Amino acid sequence: MKHDIPEVEIFAIGTELVLGRIQDTNSFWMSSQLSELGAHVNRMTILGDEISQIVEAINTALQMKNRFVIVSGGLGPTPDDLTSTALAQVFGVELAVHEPTVEDFMRRRDISDRGEVSDGMLRMATVPEGAEALPNPNGWAPCIVLTNPHTTLFAVAGPPREMEGVFTAHVAPAISKESNVSRAAARLAVTMYESEVSPHMMQVMEEFPHTYIKAYVGMRSGEEHRLPVDVVATNADADTAKITLEMAVERLTELVTLAGKEVVPLD
Repeated sequence: MKHDIPEVEIFAIGTELVLGRIQDTNSFWMSSQLSELGAHVNRMTILGDEISQIVEAINTALQMKNRFVIVSGGLGPTPDDLTSTALAQVFGVELAVHEPTVEDFMRRRDISDRGEVSDGMLRMATVPEGAEALPNPNGWAPCIVLTNPHTTLFAVAGPPREMEGVFTAHVAPAISKESNVSRAAARLAVTMYESEVSPHMMQVMEEFPHTYIKAYVGMRSGEEHRLPVDVVATNADADTAKITLEMAVERLTELVTLAGKEVVPLD
């Protein structure tokens, strides 16, 4: 069954994230990809490596019947990688070694004796019973897929390069199949203050109902203090979305120029 706009919830797992030691770039990257795929992100949440918190948060997301839940992080070989354990509790199953994943590890590491497979690799190959374990094209921890009648949950590796590879290979195709909409976006810069450009933004959104326009005051830069502005067009057809975007950008440019100001493409 297709959903016009599949609803998605994202979780980033890692105590290093909540401590501010590293930045959660995964959620930002995935949300931009999901937008282009025609999905809607309801929430993005950062959680520490605490099983009870992870279980509670994911249970809530499942109760909300999000069509997709994506969890990044916590799938590595160290003791604080607890995502698989938490997911097993959520779905009420035991953990089990996924033998096809172990065999893949052995092939990739040129190991002929299973006894030579390290404890760390076995830990990464251990998933909730009944889950799919899809190969990671840029690393080792597989993509874990669990489903219930309403939701498909993907758990992906935390390192950004691995996350992007798994998302592109496994998550994006699944979501694309269930979306009936496409989005096209462009980023511009205007030599206006937000209060000046806002009426023009509102006018364009009224003239083109399937557009969303947002200015970013905190990103002003340059001697002219150019204000970045995003224009996003949504339509069931990708070509129509692109045409709508071009028309909306042209109209906004016209209005800003008539006001004696300048528009500069940033993309």
